[in-house]
Amino acid sequence: MKIIECPRDAMQGLADFVPTELKVQYLQALLQVGFDTLDFGSFVSPKAIPQMRDTAEVLAQLDLSATTTKLLAIVANVRGAEQAVSYAPIRYIGFPLSLSETFQKRNTNKSISEALVEVAQMQELCLKTGKELVLYLSMGFGNPYGEPWEPTLVGEMTQKLDELGIKIVSLSDTIGVSSPETILPLFQTLIPAFPHIEFGAHLHTSPSTWQEKVEAVYASGCRRMDGALLGYGGCPMAKDELVGNMPTEKMVAYLQEKGVPLNLNQEALSEAMALATHVFQSH
Repeated sequence: MKIIECPRDAMQGLADFVPTELKVQYLQALLQVGFDTLDFGSFVSPKAIPQMRDTAEVLAQLDLSATTTKLLAIVANVRGAEQAVSYAPIRYIGFPLSLSETFQKRNTNKSISEALVEVAQMQELCLKTGKELVLYLSMGFGNPYGEPWEPTLVGEMTQKLDELGIKIVSLSDTIGVSSPETILPLFQTLIPAFPHIEFGAHLHTSPSTWQEKVEAVYASGCRRMDGALLGYGGCPMAKDELVGNMPTEKMVAYLQEKGVPLNLNQEALSEAMALATHVFQSH
C-alpha cells in the first residue's frame, strides 16, 4: 500500500499564513516518516491559494538527501505545470480534473473539455521532462450540484485519460460522500478494466466513517491512499465542518493491524504528528 501524505491539502485552507520556515520544518519531519509520496505544495495563482505562494521557496530549503519519499506538486493549468516541471526534485505533477462541470469551472476556471485539452498538454510536458502526471478525479463518488453522476461516468472519463497515456488516477471524494457501497464497485470495476493504470483514493471523511472507507478501499484492491495527519483540511463545499482529510495516523494504524507492510518510521511519525498539532492549531 502506498501512502501519500498531503500537507498541501491540509494547509491550503488555513486562514493564517504558515511561515515558510515552519512549513519547511514540518515537511522535513514528514520526509523522515517513509511515506511513498508527499503532496507538499502547489504552483497556482497566489490570489487563489495564498497559503501556497512560497512553494518554490519551501522547496529550495528542503533537505532531500536522506529520504526515499517522492515529491508531488499540484497545478491548475499548463503554466503551473511548466513551473513545476522545471524543479528537478519534483517527481509528480498533480492536476484536479472534475466529473462536475460546475466544480471544474470553480476550481480551474475551465470547462471539462477545456481542461482535458490542458491535460494532454501537461502529459506531453511531463513525458518530455521525465515527470509523471497524477490525475485527481474530483467528485469521483458523487455530485452535490444536481448534475448527473453514476459509475459509468467515472469509467468513461478514465477511458479518456487512458487514451492520453495517464498512468496514475486518484478518485477524489471531494465532499465526503463516499461509502463502501460506492468505493468497492468502482475500484473493482476500474482496476481490472485498466490494469496498466495505478488507481488511488483521496477520500474526505467524518470521524465516524474513516474506518469503513479504508476497509472498502483495501478490500477493493486499490493500493494507493491519500491522507493528512490528524485529518486536517478537506473541502468547504462539504458543508460539514466535521468532514476533513482521511487521518493518516488512523489509516496507518488500521493497515498495520491488518498486517499490511508500510515500512514507516514510527518514531518519526509520532514527531511529525506532534508538529502537526502545532502547525495547524496555531494557524
